[in-house]
Amino acid sequence: MREQTETAVTDAPDVAMRDASAPARDTRPPRRARGGRRLATWLWGLAGIVAIALIWEVYKLLGPADGVVIGGARVLPRTTDLAMPHVWDMAGRLAEPVTRSASAQPLWLVIVLAALTTLGIAAAGWLVGLVVGVGLALVMQRWRIAEWGLLPWIVLSQTVPLIAFAPVVKSWGSRVEIGAFEWQDWMSVALIASYLAFFPIAVGALKGLQSPDVIHEELMQTYAAGYWQTLVKLRFPAAVPYLLPALRLGAANAVVGAVVAEVSTGLQGGIGRILIQFAGQASGDPAKAWGPIFGAVVLGLVAAGSVALLGVILKNYRRTEEAA
Repeated sequence: MREQTETAVTDAPDVAMRDASAPARDTRPPRRARGGRRLATWLWGLAGIVAIALIWEVYKLLGPADGVVIGGARVLPRTTDLAMPHVWDMAGRLAEPVTRSASAQPLWLVIVLAALTTLGIAAAGWLVGLVVGVGLALVMQRWRIAEWGLLPWIVLSQTVPLIAFAPVVKSWGSRVEIGAFEWQDWMSVALIASYLAFFPIAVGALKGLQSPDVIHEELMQTYAAGYWQTLVKLRFPAAVPYLLPALRLGAANAVVGAVVAEVSTGLQGGIGRILIQFAGQASGDPAKAWGPIFGAVVLGLVAAGSVALLGVILKNYRRTEEAA
């Protein structure tokens, strides 16, 4: 009799999850339809890029040279080559050397190397934000009073301007010395990136952990499943559709935080630094200044898209995706 009871308790979480996910599997679209949907997504994204380029060139062709001014304020930019280079000029500049030196690297290679540096720092910040965000979500899900006390402060934390916060973090970090360990400047940038990344992860994970139906929670209690068993077998799988969009948003936020922190702290080697450097040279080479801007955009897309690998790993639980 005792063996039968232990077997029932062990199998109960799997039964609950099979019961929770069975209808979703029945309604899942066929593979061909999913492939067509992905292709349509890529085509719409490409169409959006083409549309932006067309709008840029049409406005440059038809817009006034001094821009559109309303009430003394310029609401649309000037259309001169200095303010708005042609799309093909900006694309062609990427293949040219970054300077006139014979040994200068092409602009695209400089941007790629800087983007990889920023991506590594942002990834470190994203991992810290993931640990902190999921940890806070677990605490708030376990104790309702913790949710009441922590969630308002988590939301309030995102109102602090990074441009003022980054130098403070660098100043504090420079004073950290623990034995042979010495704080590095890139760690300050990673910490600021995690500051932006943890917020959507914490909110999405909390909503996902609270998403299981009452009937499934009661089933777990019926089989005497403990808190950790319920967490691993029921709550974490149920949180996947909420957590994946939050992780993508957290990755994009980490890139934004890293770029802003590089600008504010003066960290060398990242794409934020060359953004400022090339912007100062825009008067003599306007197309060059747009290269790191394109690099930052692609960097954010790569960071958010890399989270799709987690979606492939967790495809058995990824029935749908819910906005956090």
